[in-house]
Amino acid sequence: MNSGSSDPKKKGIGFACAWKGIRLVWSSERNFRIHTAAAVLALTAGGILGLSTVEWAVLIVTIAIVLTLEMVNSAVEKLLDHLHPSHHPAVGAVKDVSAGAVLTAAGGSVVIGIFLFGPKLAAVLM
Repeated sequence: MNSGSSDPKKKGIGFACAWKGIRLVWSSERNFRIHTAAAVLALTAGGILGLSTVEWAVLIVTIAIVLTLEMVNSAVEKLLDHLHPSHHPAVGAVKDVSAGAVLTAAGGSVVIGIFLFGPKLAAVLM
């Protein structure tokens, strides 16, 4: 969304807030750190195994999707915990769906990893 402002200071504030959010999720969410570690391993493997440009693009987009969904899931959980601190079935259902979105993306990323790295690993091992 565009606020209509072209003030560079306001844009800088938005960027600073975004980095603050990334630091917050890093410090408070174990699963985000796990997904980030997996991403670093995948990027390292890509460098070692020599991914093509298209394979790099697929890998980076896949990583971005998983990390983004993990952040959205964390935001949804924090917001719902704030708005409705006591247990409620509807709140639990929303949290479950949000977590399910992350699980779906993570599962898809494993399949993509198999497609990207499987043939290259097989060639190295044979």
